[in-house]
Amino acid sequence: MTGAAHDGSRPAAAPTVTPATGLDARTVRKDFPGLDREVHGKPLVYLDSAATSQTPRPVIDAMARYYEHFNSNVHRGVHALAEESTEAFEGARHAVARFVGADPRGVVFTKNATEAFNLVAYSWARKRLGPGDVLLSTQMEHHANLVPWQLAAQDAGFELAYVPVTDEGELDRERFDEIVASGRVKLFAVTAMSNVVGTINPVAELAGAVRAANDEAVVVVDGAQSVPHLPTDQSALDADFLCFSGHKMLGPTGVGVLAARPEVLDPMPPFLSGGEMITNVTLEGAEFNEIPYRFEAGTPVIAEAIGLGAAVEYLERIGMSAVRAHEVALLQRALPALEEVEGVTVHGPRDPERRGAAVSFSVAGLHPHDIGTLVDREGVAVRAGHHCAKPLVRSLGSAATTRASFYLYNTEDEIDALIAALEATKRFFDV
Repeated sequence: MTGAAHDGSRPAAAPTVTPATGLDARTVRKDFPGLDREVHGKPLVYLDSAATSQTPRPVIDAMARYYEHFNSNVHRGVHALAEESTEAFEGARHAVARFVGADPRGVVFTKNATEAFNLVAYSWARKRLGPGDVLLSTQMEHHANLVPWQLAAQDAGFELAYVPVTDEGELDRERFDEIVASGRVKLFAVTAMSNVVGTINPVAELAGAVRAANDEAVVVVDGAQSVPHLPTDQSALDADFLCFSGHKMLGPTGVGVLAARPEVLDPMPPFLSGGEMITNVTLEGAEFNEIPYRFEAGTPVIAEAIGLGAAVEYLERIGMSAVRAHEVALLQRALPALEEVEGVTVHGPRDPERRGAAVSFSVAGLHPHDIGTLVDREGVAVRAGHHCAKPLVRSLGSAATTRASFYLYNTEDEIDALIAALEATKRFFDV
């Protein structure tokens, strides 16, 4: 089982949870050594978790145990270390599957969410879409959920269509219905939660509409922002493919997940080829392994997958409902506090219940990069730029925004620190 102490030591204890509030962030953050430091002589206020989250001690320990006690390749060795490594790796697969309500046979470890999208674009879209078919996506997507489809469309000759975003940061449902009514949408790719404006999309409702118009359609869901922050059930989302990354959900970099319905994944040809993904090779050809191993060519991301398994077990001990409730409480304080700063425009839904904890905003007269640089001097880490979502950011009337993103370890005091840093930045530039 992932996180099992193969050196005989006991796994790290679960963090304290305060039932009254659902989550005690001050206790939780003690598990995160990266938060216990200063930046420019100020206590670190880390508000960039939508880009990469911090890593708790149990995840670091799980990866260290692998390298210190049973570092070896998986699946092929018969010695004790190989069996322990395989046990931990496959335990991580089952933990991840449980976390998102998926079948372990459909859980493929990739190097990130981007590779998961590319796998579907190569092995499903290029093989099953052609002239006359429509791949529907939205203006709200991360580049990872746009560019792979664009390249596949160039090769396979299918059409691309996009649902625009309203001024309120929601998908234009009227335009969605018009496109879907054609019955030609054969793949629908949509984010469950925007990484820019935070919007939580009604994925299951949209997927149902697409399938009602074309029962051959498949649904690809970008869960990179939603899986780390919301209770997730792949079946409830009605997703054939669910893509997400480890490093945004307390896990390490270098590991992502494609959670696919086995009956959809099984007929698909390999994406990458080589060792591990075969059952037999001759000089004339090869026979391919069963799923999910067919899609994990070469030595897989062993330590990273074990780390991700420890991350989901950590989140399970806290409870994803508690994580969500904590973030809604932070949004209830952050959104009005930001809007009270003169010249600040917050993008996306104003209702905390309808959005995630990534909050993009603009400040009149200031460039986001100047804001990011100046608030960093106050110890506050935020994101500035297009957030790998240029079509959406352009629709906001800008080439870039500033983004503060919250997670389970952030406190209300850190929102106050952000507001104070913004006010200091405005005074510095005299705006």
